[in-house]
Amino acid sequence: MHGAPLVGWLLVALCAATGAYCLLQMRGEPPGPGRRIAGAEALMGWGMAAMAVPSTVLDTRPWGPPALAAVFAVAAVRALLPMVRGAGLPGHRLHHAIGALAMVYMALTMMTGTTGGHHHTGQMAPGRMAGGVPLLTGLLLVYFAVYVVRSGLRLVPMTDGALDGAGTRAVDDTGAGAGARAGAGSSGIGWSRRPELRHACRLSMGIGMFAMLLAL
Repeated sequence: MHGAPLVGWLLVALCAATGAYCLLQMRGEPPGPGRRIAGAEALMGWGMAAMAVPSTVLDTRPWGPPALAAVFAVAAVRALLPMVRGAGLPGHRLHHAIGALAMVYMALTMMTGTTGGHHHTGQMAPGRMAGGVPLLTGLLLVYFAVYVVRSGLRLVPMTDGALDGAGTRAVDDTGAGAGARAGAGSSGIGWSRRPELRHACRLSMGIGMFAMLLAL
């Protein structure tokens, strides 16, 4: 990834943490669609982390971009196949396919090397245009901007409801010990499958994808 190294490392940390959480979530899911979705999101998080590493530190060309493009092309096909067969959640799988195809697009842009308009120092080369197709980049930016806003709006009532529920339990319990045990039990059971954390991870990946597209 070209651009400010600090931004690149922040994206690496964000995407790697998201991918790690999705791996934990996948381990806690029973075999089925939930585990496959968590695995796809873990792959997306780690792939974004690898792509976000500043090019001044690690330039994976010529082998890295083709490998990423191939991996995420397969991921896009795997996301679209159940929709063709009429199985799964169409909206969610379509989003996974769009995210995977965006990764393919960014990987193909990386394959162009210095034609993307950057020196290895991360600075824009004089008289060169930024990489990628401006119209396609703009459409993807709009899509992920809308996705981030929608995900944020869906996350707010989830976190508010969780806090309200915790407060209600604390008031209703007759003893402090019972309240502590109840709180510990609710937070310790299936924490990797809590819906607000799942949505927070998807929000983080949407923000990361938006930032990486801006860097094109």
